[in-house]
Amino acid sequence: MQFIDQARITVKAGNGGDGIVAFRREKYVPAGGPSGGDGGQGGRVVLQADSNLQTLLDFKFRRLFSADDGQRGGPNKCKGASGKDLVIKVPCGTEVRHLTTGIIFADLTSHGETVVVAFGGRGGLGNAHYLSNRNRAPEKFTEGRDGEEWCLQLELKLLAEVGIIGLPNAGKSTLIAILSAARPKIADYPFTTLIPNLGVVRRPTGDGTVFADIPGLIAGAAQGAGLGHDFLRHIERTRLLIHLIDGGAADPMDDLAIVEKELEAYGHGLLERPRLLVVNKIELLEPGLEKDLVESLQKKGGKNVLLVSAAMGKGLDSLLEKIWAELEN
Repeated sequence: MQFIDQARITVKAGNGGDGIVAFRREKYVPAGGPSGGDGGQGGRVVLQADSNLQTLLDFKFRRLFSADDGQRGGPNKCKGASGKDLVIKVPCGTEVRHLTTGIIFADLTSHGETVVVAFGGRGGLGNAHYLSNRNRAPEKFTEGRDGEEWCLQLELKLLAEVGIIGLPNAGKSTLIAILSAARPKIADYPFTTLIPNLGVVRRPTGDGTVFADIPGLIAGAAQGAGLGHDFLRHIERTRLLIHLIDGGAADPMDDLAIVEKELEAYGHGLLERPRLLVVNKIELLEPGLEKDLVESLQKKGGKNVLLVSAAMGKGLDSLLEKIWAELEN
């Protein structure tokens, strides 16, 4: 399945039906009078969150969504049928914005949550509404109102409690593959991960916690460099970040500074979000350098540092215990 997390659509609510001019002409009823019915209400456009959807792929091939128009009124004061509402299903975590103003219409995070993004036009009035003592045979009616039409920007922000971040090739995909049933692409070159990967990790209590593997960040990601700008939004909802550092990198301290700078530049409180510093690929560290590296990272990052090897399965139990403890706070 292709991962699409942004889409632009146009929604058009139904127009209201017209009222009509009609007079009751019935045998043995000498004074029938006006009997034109009102038009029906135009259908609304409704967005509904659906937990069965994971991407905005459907909106890549269809951009215009229109609800049904209301029907015109009938004789004998019959009101026209209202237009049927159009319900559009979107993934949970979809943020709905007005395309030009950027005003947020809704943030749909729970299954079944709905928002009306375009209201249908009001139906027109038939001539029966204009009967008065002065005018016993009115021929006036009103047309139905047009339904609302809006251009919307849909942005999907994944719903994950734990986000795994770091520079390219730090071992993020390997870690989520070991901890969960996720099967992301893993290779020995940078930018293997091109889309966020989700995996469910079981707690000791049996509950599942969603982890998100975010594509690697590089310097300038917050300004659009590499893939980071497109996917940093997906860690906005996370409660905890796992900052993975490549133990075999030429300068782990510089790697830490690059990612922290991008988190600060992107904003949204990411730099202040609870975060664990984890050094991966400890099998690549030279003997005796582990202690110096941990002390340097703790001093610079201001956080305790954990040592793991995702590929060899070392230190993962301690990492999970620390994650569960952080989520309990």
